[in-house]
Amino acid sequence: MSWEKWNLKTISIYIVLALLAVGFLYVMLARIGYRWHWEDVPPNLDLLFKAMLLTLRISIFSIFFGIIIGLIAGIGRISKNIIFNGITTIYIELIRGTPLLVQILIMYYFVGTLLQLSSFVSGVVALSLFSGAYVAEIVRAGIQSIHRGQMEAARSLGMTYIQAMRYIILPQALKRILPPLAGQFISLIKDSSLVSVIALPDLVLTGRQIVTRSFRSFEIWFTVAGFYLVMTLSLSLIVRYLERRMATSD
Repeated sequence: MSWEKWNLKTISIYIVLALLAVGFLYVMLARIGYRWHWEDVPPNLDLLFKAMLLTLRISIFSIFFGIIIGLIAGIGRISKNIIFNGITTIYIELIRGTPLLVQILIMYYFVGTLLQLSSFVSGVVALSLFSGAYVAEIVRAGIQSIHRGQMEAARSLGMTYIQAMRYIILPQALKRILPPLAGQFISLIKDSSLVSVIALPDLVLTGRQIVTRSFRSFEIWFTVAGFYLVMTLSLSLIVRYLERRMATSD
């Protein structure tokens, strides 16, 4: 099956499922006599679109720094250096063992106050650290899935540890960890909604403000959900395209 046909089939399935879900909700709400007022949504689309752009900025920065942090921490988890391994292990367990919402609040009200960080920077740092901890475990698993004989062969050819990782191990590991990485980044886009607690006007905070003003809860929140669906679905399609390209290169 060609990429175009497969892509069209995937989009069609999502559309059918979305239509079924909307139809089910309409039937349920009709039973309680709810009257829809979708005419109140278009005047607020400009605000929601700006909020989506902010959500994308937060997510892109967090994904970028999360990859860097996760790559370093993932290598540290398999490092024989006791100090490096210990620091990365403590970081990963600490981040994974506490709620993201608590981390955002600590980063904003404590660290942000001490370092005079803006709410945007505080949110990005918190999300980057959170994402990096999970990416680290994904990277560690990907590296360990490569036979250790390849590292030994690279070192026997005169490569340093860093060169062997860069040219031999990591390129192979990337192909194996791309699907779980995509899942993590899709979750990160949705988790970015928590930054609304530190007054960042993302989709959730903007949606809440519009609902407070217009009293159109169902219409606005379904629209907000649609914006999130567009972002996550786009990322999912991009990752699947990359997976196909990598498979073709093999």
